[in-house]
Amino acid sequence: MRGGTRPFLFYITDYMKRLRWQILVVAVTLVIVALLLISQQPVNVPILPEAAPGGVYTEALIGSMGRLNPMLDWNNPADRDVNRLLFSGLIRFDSHGLPQPDLAESWGTSADGTLYNFSLRKNARWHDGKPVTTDDVIYTIELIKSSGSLFPADIKDLWSQIEVKRLDETTLQFRLPEPFAPFLDYATFGVLPKHLLENVPADQLASADFNLNPIGTGPYKFDHLMASGGQITGVVLTVNEDYYLQKPFIEQVVFRFYSNATEAFDAYQQGEVLGVSQVTNDVLEPALMQANFSVYTSRLPQLGLVFLNQNNPSVPFLQVANVRRALMLGLNRSYIVSRILKGQAIMADGPILPGSWAYYDGIEHFDYDPDAAAALLKEEGYVIPAGGGDVRAKDGQSLTFTLVHPDDDIHTQIAQAIQRDWALIGVKVDLTAVPYEQLLTDHLASRNYQAALADLNTARTPDPDPYLFWHQSEATGGQNYSQWDNRTASEYLETARTSTDFADRMRLYRNFQVIFAKEMPSLPLYYPVYSYGVDAQVQGVQVAPLYDVSDRLAFITEWYLVTRRTLEQTPVPTVEQ
Repeated sequence: MRGGTRPFLFYITDYMKRLRWQILVVAVTLVIVALLLISQQPVNVPILPEAAPGGVYTEALIGSMGRLNPMLDWNNPADRDVNRLLFSGLIRFDSHGLPQPDLAESWGTSADGTLYNFSLRKNARWHDGKPVTTDDVIYTIELIKSSGSLFPADIKDLWSQIEVKRLDETTLQFRLPEPFAPFLDYATFGVLPKHLLENVPADQLASADFNLNPIGTGPYKFDHLMASGGQITGVVLTVNEDYYLQKPFIEQVVFRFYSNATEAFDAYQQGEVLGVSQVTNDVLEPALMQANFSVYTSRLPQLGLVFLNQNNPSVPFLQVANVRRALMLGLNRSYIVSRILKGQAIMADGPILPGSWAYYDGIEHFDYDPDAAAALLKEEGYVIPAGGGDVRAKDGQSLTFTLVHPDDDIHTQIAQAIQRDWALIGVKVDLTAVPYEQLLTDHLASRNYQAALADLNTARTPDPDPYLFWHQSEATGGQNYSQWDNRTASEYLETARTSTDFADRMRLYRNFQVIFAKEMPSLPLYYPVYSYGVDAQVQGVQVAPLYDVSDRLAFITEWYLVTRRTLEQTPVPTVEQ
C-alpha cells in the first residue's frame, strides 16, 4: 500500500501548486484592468486663480504734485512715483541692480568700454500714437544738460562730455571720453517727446502745459487730475493698451495726495485707498495690526556709518586697524536697529548694498563682543591706567575723541548709544551735535573732524561702484571723508569701474569688500529700510531692494485685482497599450 500512494500524493501536490499560480495570475490581471479603467475616468484638477485685466488701484501718496515731467522731478518723490508709470528710460535696472532693456531693446559696448550703441524698440509708441525715435532721446539729453533741468551738476557734466550720434531713427551711439562702467546708470532718464516740446525753450519748461497733461511711453497714460478747493488732490492714470512690454492687469491707477503718513493711513482705514506709499514709524504698529493690510519692507540705498578720520594728527590711534576693529566689535548695533530704529533697518557689514549683484555674502560679520574689543585694545598696548580711571591709554595718549553727529532726535539717540558702548571698553567719546548741512560742509568736506556719524545716500545709482567714497584719489577734495589710503583696494576699484564684464567686476568688488572688512576704514552701522502698505486684495505685489522709493512700483504691471478660474475638467492621459 505504501508503494502505491506516493505517486498519487505527488500528483495532488503538483496540481495544487499549479492552481495557486493560475489564481495569482488572474488576480494580478484583474488589478491591472481596474487600474486601466480608473485611469480613463475624468479627474477634477484644482485650478488656481489666474490674474485677469480689470480693477482700480488707489494709492495714498505722501507729498504733493508739482510737475509731471522727469526733467523736473528730481527733488519731488511724489512726482517721481507718478512719472515712474508715465515715462520710460532707455534701460531699467532689476532688483539686483542689473541693467535690463526698456525703450532700448538692446545695446552693445566696444571692447575698450568707450562706445555704446543702443537700438530702440520699433514698436515703442508715445501715448498719442507717435513712434519713439532717436530724435526724442537726443532732445531729452540736451534738456538734461540745459539750465532748465533739475538734474545734479555731476550728471549734467557727464552728459556734456559724451558725444551723442544719431545713426538712424532707432539706433544711436554714445562715445565716452574714457571707460566708465557705471555709465548705464545715466541711461535711465525718462525720455520726453520732441514733437510736443521742441518749441518750448528750455528755461520755460517748468511752466509748460505739458507738465499737467503729460504724454509718455510708460505702462500707464495720463487721464485727468483731481482737484478740490483749487488744489490738486490726485492723478488718474489708465492702462496703456499699446505698451511695448507686458500690459498691466490693473486698468486704472489713482494716486491721492496726503501731507503725512498718518493722514494716508487714515485714508486706508476709511476705505478711500488700497495702498499707502510709506508706512513710517508713527503708524507702523497700527498698520501691522490691520488684518488685511500687508506691510512690505525693503532696503533703502543708504548706509548709516561712523566715519573715522585717519589723517587727523590729534587722533593717531584711528590709523591703527586693530583699534578700528575694536571699535566695531564694541558697538551694539543690534540695539541701535531694534530699539532706536524700531527694526526699520538692517545691520551693515560693508559698503556695498545687500541685494546688489556685487554684494559679497562671505564678508566678515561683526557681532557685538565687548570682551574681544577690549582684548584687541590691550593687545595694541592700550590699558586702563594703574592709578585709576576708565579710559585706556598708551604712551600718554588716551583713547579719547569727539564724535560729531546730526542734531535730529534719531541720530542723537544713536550717538548716545555709541558713546555708552565705547565707554564699556575704555574709550571716551565726547558728542557734538550740529545741523546735517553743517556736518557735511564744516566737518566732512573740510576733513575737520575726528569721528562723524553720517549717512551715505546712493539713491538712483543702482551700479554699486563705491569709488567716490573709498578711493585714494578722493581723499582730498572728494568724498573719501575717512581719507583711507589703501593702494590695493583702490586698484580693485579702478579696474572695476572700467570693466564692462559683470563677472570680472563681481570678483573685483568681492576682493575690495574683503580688504574693507579687514581694514575697517570706517564703521558700517545699518542700512535703513522703507515700508509701504498694500491691501491684501491686491495680488502679485513683490518686494525688491530699492534704489529709489519709486522702485516699489517697478513690478506694478504684475499686480492684479481681478481673477478668473477655469472650471472644466481636465482628463488624465490614458496609458498606451
